[in-house]
Amino acid sequence: MNPPTADRKVLVLLAGILWSAVGLILTGVAAGWLASAHRNVIFAAVLTFFGGAILHRFGFSILAAINLTRIYRQAPGKDKVCVFAFQDTRSYVIIAVMILLGYTLRHLPIPKFYLAPVYGTIGLGLFLSSLAYYRYLACGGV
Repeated sequence: MNPPTADRKVLVLLAGILWSAVGLILTGVAAGWLASAHRNVIFAAVLTFFGGAILHRFGFSILAAINLTRIYRQAPGKDKVCVFAFQDTRSYVIIAVMILLGYTLRHLPIPKFYLAPVYGTIGLGLFLSSLAYYRYLACGGV
């Protein structure tokens, strides 16, 4: 059985949508936890903002660039590539570990106020980096 295939532009759009959705969900969860907190919410929000910007700049934006390169370099001469190819195998393992870690953290007796900056940092970093995929499509691969 052959894996599902799609045009490379569809993979870029799919990657952007998934990164945006996960980023917004995580940021939304963090914002909800901060909104219900009775502590120094401003400090936590500023920490989240700067953490997300740093994670975007030095982490996720690099991964997005690597993913874009992989999408366009694989299967030369073919119009369509495997729909799961916007990430490499190692990234799928990392995603699974991150999901498991997030689930575990959420269910430990750690106050959500302390988890909010972690979730928000990752969410904001993912969302900001997802914009690279849209920019790539809008600029025709530049």
